[in-house]
Parts: sequence; structure tokens; C-alpha cells
Amino acid sequence: MTDPVEPLAATSARQELRSWIEANWNPELSLVEWRTRLADSGWACPTWPLAWCGRALPAAFADMVSDEIARAGAVGVPDGVGMRLVAPTILEHGSDDLKRRLIRSTVTGEITWCQLFSEPGSGSDLAGLTTRAEPDGDEWVINGEKVWTTSATHADYGLLAARTDRDVPKHEGITSFVIPMHQTGVEVRPLRQMNGHSSFNEVYFDDARIPAGNLVGDVGHGWAVALTTLAHERRYAFMGQSPAGAPTDGRARREAAAERAVLYEPYKWYPQRAGRVDLVVDRATATGSNTDPLIRQEMARLIGMARTATWTAQRGRAARALGRPPGPEGSLGKLAASNVARAASRVHSLIAGASGMLTGPDSPLDGTIAEIFVSVPAVSIAGGTDEIQRNILGERVLGLPREPDAYHRLPFRDVPTNAGE
Repeated sequence: MTDPVEPLAATSARQELRSWIEANWNPELSLVEWRTRLADSGWACPTWPLAWCGRALPAAFADMVSDEIARAGAVGVPDGVGMRLVAPTILEHGSDDLKRRLIRSTVTGEITWCQLFSEPGSGSDLAGLTTRAEPDGDEWVINGEKVWTTSATHADYGLLAARTDRDVPKHEGITSFVIPMHQTGVEVRPLRQMNGHSSFNEVYFDDARIPAGNLVGDVGHGWAVALTTLAHERRYAFMGQSPAGAPTDGRARREAAAERAVLYEPYKWYPQRAGRVDLVVDRATATGSNTDPLIRQEMARLIGMARTATWTAQRGRAARALGRPPGPEGSLGKLAASNVARAASRVHSLIAGASGMLTGPDSPLDGTIAEIFVSVPAVSIAGGTDEIQRNILGERVLGLPREPDAYHRLPFRDVPTNAGE
């Protein structure tokens, strides 16, 4: 039964927030000045601890606060990797010193982040990573390579998973770090994708340096830290596009719009990656394909899958609102997104026929359909492949036996890798 005090508490918090916004919001403030006020008040991240820009409120209050800030026409905290993945991970695993140095500046948007997990030689086997971190006095020296890193071209810091011990099994020899990106020894190279975009980067480390105080958690406990980050990542598998129509009058709003433009630039093709189910009915009607019984059947199947995936996502949001930790809905939703995207691509190909391969102004929807075809495969890879999601669901949700791994308990130095080590 719902506690009858909860609606009263929510009403009281809403009234307090509205009064605070009315007294403090000024669109002519700089973006940092306004977000500093948010951070000082605790309304920036209301569900976070009091000491770290929050109010320790239940998870259900997060959406209410976001809605009220938007209703007032004010600007909220930054979007992206820093707030969605890194800060929650540091809050759970980081030292108080690390939190003190990085949480507030992340909330105000003064520092930006990227995530340095994937490697060319290990694919979805994150625990097989070979990037090395070796102690050198009060620093760690980093050598290796990461790939598929969004925002690395402009990030101030990266959340890095690196190997610190090759003499223990692979999951036990990983440590998590915060690495400064703007230093000698860190090289970022953009990657060109087959859909023409360049959203990701390779990052090379050649004797890069990390202060000893930048560990996230303990040495050798990086796998637990990575799992926390990945759980949050699956909750936000689809970022979408920059919100349109937001007011831009006033300094804070203009600076927020410029910030969003940079943040969302790598993600502008993500709607096509998801298959664009929203275009299917109109495209079938416009081309007359809606009279074809096979296409109608495939469209109905697709829309049913998409609705089911939406309900799964709603279950996940409801669980978070109740304060529950990330659950199986993340992997279920990620797997469902792959299935929906592939089904949507198939339906678009049935509707467009051979013309779907064309690009340019004379092609279907100015090349959008062709972009869907070459973008959809990415959704089955990014954020953990379909195979990884099935393993997670089978082993951790259904309790099935683990997938056989002949190297599971061997020291990592004895494990063959694609990197040739």
C-alpha cells in the first residue's frame, strides 16, 4: 500500500521548488552561475546525497523536479556521459576526495566526460581489455588503445578501465581511473562510419599519466565499477536528438543551446539507428504500399513489437521512480531495441524497394531511408551486443548455467587475446 504521506511530501517539495525557482532563476545569469545555484540548493540532483548537490529525496522526485524546471523555462543540469554514467558511478565507488573534486564541476557543466571501455582486440569481452596501467610513484602510467569513444575529441576527463594485474584472472586484474584527456600521451583519432557520420573515436595512450588519487574504487576492483557504469548505460541506450523549440533568449539559455549542439552532434543519426518506426505508416500510405497484404502484416508485427518495447521501458522507469537499482529491464530493453530496429529496416525495405538504396535529394526522404539501412546494425552492437544481453538475462535473471569459459580462472597473461598478447 502506498504511504499516504508521500503525495503530501511531493506536493510540499513541488511548492518549495517553485518558490525557489521564482526567487533564483534569471535567464541573464551565465550558465555556470545558474547551475551553481542549482547545485548549492540541492535541486540540481534531488535524489543524490546532500553533500553532493542533492537532497536525498526518493527516486520518484527526479522527474518532478525536471518537469518543474522545464515548466519555468529554466535550464537543467547537463545531459550526456558525465551526468548519466560517470557521476553516478563515482558517487557509488569513488572516494570523498574524488567526489569533492569532480561531482560539482560535472553538475555545473564546467567539465565534460567520455567513457573509455571498449578496445579493438576484445570486442564485447570487456574483461579481456589489454590497456595497461602501471604504478610510478604517486602516478599511474597508461599505455594502450580504446575505441568507439564518443565525445573524446572535447572531453576534459575520461572514465577508464585498465589492466593493473596480469597474474590474476581477467575480471580481477582491472582497475577504474579518471584520466585527464588534455595531456601529452593521449591521442584522439575520429572514425568515419559507413553512414557518413563520424561519431566515435579511437583513443591512444602512450605513457599517459593519472594521479594516484584518481582511482575509482580500489585497485583490482574495476570490474564491479564497470558493471555499475554499464547498468546505467543500458538505461540510457538511446539518447536521441537535441530537444527542439527550447527558448534561447537570455545568456543562460543561449549557452545551454550551444552546449546541447556540441553534445548532440554525434547522436544526430541515432533516430535512424533505431529504425524510424514513426515513419512507416506515412511512407506506406504515400507509396500505396498499405494495400499490400504482406507489407500490412509486417507493419502490424513491427508496431506490436515497438509498443511492447515501450511498455518494457515504462516498467524500467517505474522501477527507478520507486528507487530500485537497475534491473533486467535494461538488458531486455536493449535487446528489444535491436529487434525493433531490424524489423523496421525490413519494413522500410519492403516499402521503398530498390529506391531505398539511393541517397541525395531524389531518394526517399532525402536519403533518410538509406541512412536507416546502414545505421540499424549499430544498435545491436553499441552498449553491449545482443549476444551479451542474452547471456546477462540467461545467467543473472533466469539463473541458467554460465557460458563455458576455459580461461575463466587462468591468470590473464596465460589467456590468448585478439590483441596478440
